[in-house]
Amino acid sequence: MRERYLYHVASPCIQRVALRRVNRLILLLTMLVLAGCAGDRSILDPAGQAARDVALVWWVMLTFFTVVFIGVIALWLYAFKRKHHEHTAAQERKIARRWIIGGGILLPVFSVSALLMFGIPAGKRMLPLPLSEPPEVIEVIGHQWWWEVRYPGAAGGEVVTSNQLIMPAGEPVDFHVTSADVIHAFWIPRLGGKVDMLPGRVNVIRLEADEPGIFDAQCAEFCGTQHAHMDLYVEAVGREEFEAWLADRQGERLAELAVANDEFSQARETFVSTCAACHSVAGLSTATIGPDLSDIGARPMLGGGVLPMEEGAIQYWLENHQTLKPSNKMPSINYMDTATLESLGAWLETLTP
Repeated sequence: MRERYLYHVASPCIQRVALRRVNRLILLLTMLVLAGCAGDRSILDPAGQAARDVALVWWVMLTFFTVVFIGVIALWLYAFKRKHHEHTAAQERKIARRWIIGGGILLPVFSVSALLMFGIPAGKRMLPLPLSEPPEVIEVIGHQWWWEVRYPGAAGGEVVTSNQLIMPAGEPVDFHVTSADVIHAFWIPRLGGKVDMLPGRVNVIRLEADEPGIFDAQCAEFCGTQHAHMDLYVEAVGREEFEAWLADRQGERLAELAVANDEFSQARETFVSTCAACHSVAGLSTATIGPDLSDIGARPMLGGGVLPMEEGAIQYWLENHQTLKPSNKMPSINYMDTATLESLGAWLETLTP
């Protein structure tokens, strides 16, 4: 009797504790799921019309899948619980035809039609169709494992940078993308869909940022061991700020910047003798094997997203780049003494237009 009494007294408490734990678990799972609905790489947090179209298609697909999934589960449970009925051969053939026509023909036709109804307009808006005014053109070239970005329409001549992409906000931009080696993919999740970057072929995608902001981009096609470390910094700015950014990176201004400080004359000589065969710095070198370094001091990150740009970061990269990003094509320069690397890194950090 005592045990029974204790059980009846304690049982509601145990149930309440268990219920609280279940509620906490559900809340935690909900938070984890919703965490993917926002952020710099979430297609569910669109910042442009093309991205909103993609998100709409996703929501439509998710809703339809949910309805079909619930329907299938309901039919499955019904099949277990319904009473068994004997059917004649003719009745069984009739039932089978219904399922074949309904589930094998009508449902797929409806599903594909609904998907095309939403998907075709979404894809059409990302095509480089004729406009009353030609859009800004930005060329993006994928390398293992870094990004080359070119602005052929800049007023004072073509501007070249690496691992950063500055675009005008509030207007369409045509991105001409290709690859210098293997297949890559250009993808800015919050601005729209991805497009493959193929060697020897130029693909075009039109995207637009509603307003100024910073976005992350990522290579979306596996391209080698450092695929995960192929990030692209993307920033949308107003048209006036965009024009000023391009003007600051004209060849003559960058060339003056490279030789402006006599304190780093030895560092410049080191660059010319050691690095100029692969890297370009305006006024000193025109090589195109590695990233253009003419404005490296103004970039937000190094190594395609491996390191944030801060004081001493370039020297650290020079000393440890094969550890930070194994198999990258830059050869080791550990034969240089620390003082030389420090001076070279400090000079490169001054290349800030």
